[in-house]
Amino acid sequence: MNRVLTHLPSWLKNKYLISFAAFCVIILFLDKNDLFTQLNRRRELRELQQKKKYYTKEIKELHREANELANNPATIEKTAREMFFMKRDNEELFLIPENYEAPQ
Repeated sequence: MNRVLTHLPSWLKNKYLISFAAFCVIILFLDKNDLFTQLNRRRELRELQQKKKYYTKEIKELHREANELANNPATIEKTAREMFFMKRDNEELFLIPENYEAPQ
């Protein structure tokens, strides 16, 4: 055992370096909050922040549409015509499916 220790460089015999290296290995790879877990959590946080931004924008748009529906009769009529296929008494309504191909 003594012969092995005499062939090692002096910096490998340093107890502080060995302690620091062991600490780094534990923190980077063996801890429950290791480096890879932290990177995954950052990626997940970025994705969640993007979703939050998207849904906040959608909520603002829905509030604006609800306000328009509550206050503007023309918007109510437009929504009724587009979503519920309502029509006036003197109109005819033709529904054409989106995947319809005209005969040749």
